Amino acid sequence: MTTKKIAFLFPGQGSQTVGMGRSLAEHFSVAAATFAESDEALGFPLSRIFLDGPEDELRLTENTQPAILTVSVAAWRVLGEHGIAPAMAAGHSLGEWSAHVAAGTLSFTDAVRAVKARGRSMQTAVPAGEGAMAAILALAAEQVAEACAEAAAETGLVVSAANFNSPDQTVISGATAAVEKAGELAKARGARKVVMLPVSAPFHCALMQPAQEDVARVLSTIPLGEPRIPVAANVTGTLVTTADAAREALIRQVTGTVNWAGCVQAQLAAGAEVFVEVGPGKVLTGLLRQIDRSQKCLNVEDPASLEKTLAELTARQ
Repeated sequence: MTTKKIAFLFPGQGSQTVGMGRSLAEHFSVAAATFAESDEALGFPLSRIFLDGPEDELRLTENTQPAILTVSVAAWRVLGEHGIAPAMAAGHSLGEWSAHVAAGTLSFTDAVRAVKARGRSMQTAVPAGEGAMAAILALAAEQVAEACAEAAAETGLVVSAANFNSPDQTVISGATAAVEKAGELAKARGARKVVMLPVSAPFHCALMQPAQEDVARVLSTIPLGEPRIPVAANVTGTLVTTADAAREALIRQVTGTVNWAGCVQAQLAAGAEVFVEVGPGKVLTGLLRQIDRSQKCLNVEDPASLEKTLAELTARQ
């Protein structure tokens, strides 16, 4: 349909909504089959939770993560049926697993089971209320890192950068008191805003070490293939092309910083000409705008956005 080099972007936790994927399943049998495949792999009707709620069940990390993966893979398969294939892929945190399904590194069945276990481990790694995350807006990443280092030294607790989302947004993660202190120090350094995030655990920091060890154990039992397309690794912001590198990246990202801006820049350096966010929401579309305003991001999460994206790709031939 297009001769342009397409990069797929897969969303992470936070993009979930009750009802996501419903219209895809109603219009495309491959999407409905994906939901059924996920339910069978997990041994319980996950699709009922993300289609009908309740929302508090969907918000549980061990449900959120496989639910977003399932809807993202369904959208990817629908695109495939329409002849749209990516030249490369990236995913934000959890989304890196979706990207590796699209690349053929992981089977969908293996991925959804592993991600269910990943979510459970991440949820239980830190007792409820002891960890937090905050978004720091309009402050250079280097200054955010300085604020975290100072807060960690002052409190004796863990806090560090969790996501380099864009030049305008860095997310920090760690022990609640240390995150709050780092936020105060970031404001003093000129941050426009500090927003505490409604998350259930402090993801992508050293406190997630128990979860990282669990993910390593799970991945040691799963066969990984050589990726058919390059996939950006969150922890390095570079493209991986081997199964061994993919496994290492998926393990390290549990405690490591998500260098999302680096992932996008790596795709641009590799010749990406069109970006498509594949899965629920448009969070990554917004971040791409902050990273490089000259780039346009299409998205596919329902039949209407699919139709619009197919029309745009046809026009860009």
